[in-house]
Amino acid sequence: MTEDMRLRVVPQSIRRQVEDGLRDAIARGRFAPGEHLPDRVLCELFGASRSVVREAVRLLEAEGLIVVQPNRGPFVAFLSAAEAAQIYEVRGVLEALAGEGFAARASKEERAELRGIFAELAATCPEAGREVLLALKRRFYDVLLRGCRNAYVARMLDQLLNRNTQLRATSLSDPDRLPNTVAELRRVIEAIERRDPEGAAAACREHVRRAAEVALRILREHERARNARAG
Repeated sequence: MTEDMRLRVVPQSIRRQVEDGLRDAIARGRFAPGEHLPDRVLCELFGASRSVVREAVRLLEAEGLIVVQPNRGPFVAFLSAAEAAQIYEVRGVLEALAGEGFAARASKEERAELRGIFAELAATCPEAGREVLLALKRRFYDVLLRGCRNAYVARMLDQLLNRNTQLRATSLSDPDRLPNTVAELRRVIEAIERRDPEGAAAACREHVRRAAEVALRILREHERARNARAG
């Protein structure tokens, strides 16, 4: 049996656990941009076989979180400020569509669920850590995408949010970002409660714009520091 055949028969749940775990490890900074990801290290970390690890790496490579260099193996991708700006530009459009659709089509139960997650986020202090905050944001978007009732927007934005994981962790590293995030999402919730699709779209777009400002500033600072070291 070839390795490609073995990859195809790996149970979805095992591969997904490794994929999610590796994505989270990159988002938390457990693996830094530019760091090598040898099979041996990943197999030991996740307790998985080499074939499972390689499939997870291949999937994260497709998301742009990992780059595989010929004869050297996989490395955590560097995300440039220029690439991040493009990601945020597209995310702003898709997130506005998701907010608009949610305000127009979400069920009463979905509205209550989104409101509840927002309340958890608003009650969370920065000391809770990025992992807690990122998990809450992920839950918020899961409900938003489900309730917007647009499968194409949900699929494209979900894929983009996976690529955006590093950026969200970057923006949340700013100590002032969490209270601003809460204030911005409160405006999204308020527009949804008013059944105001245009207002929800505008609030989502503004949330992405402000997150972009913070993340791009930090990324540019990192790039200047990297270039100074290289020079």
